[in-house]
Amino acid sequence: MKARVTVYPRREILDPQGKAIQGALSRIGFSEVREVRAGKSFEIDLGTDDAQSAGERLAQMCEKLLANTVVEEYRIELVNGAGA
Repeated sequence: MKARVTVYPRREILDPQGKAIQGALSRIGFSEVREVRAGKSFEIDLGTDDAQSAGERLAQMCEKLLANTVVEEYRIELVNGAGA
C-alpha cells in the first residue's frame, strides 16, 4: 500500500517560505493568490494491505520523525485503498 504524508506549519505558526512564495507570485502577475503554505510531502510504500494498520504506522512515523508536531501538522492519505 502506498501513502502520501503532507506536513505543513501549524496555522498559528509564521510561515516565511509561504509568505515569500506568495509575494513572488504577486510580483509576477498572480496577485489573486491570498495565501501560500509551504510544506513537505513524503511518498511512502508500505508492505501491508491493511489500511488501519498502515494509518497507525504512518501516524507513528509522523509523530517520531516526519513532523515536528510542536510547530507542524500532518495529513496522511492512503493512495491504494481507503483514505486515512
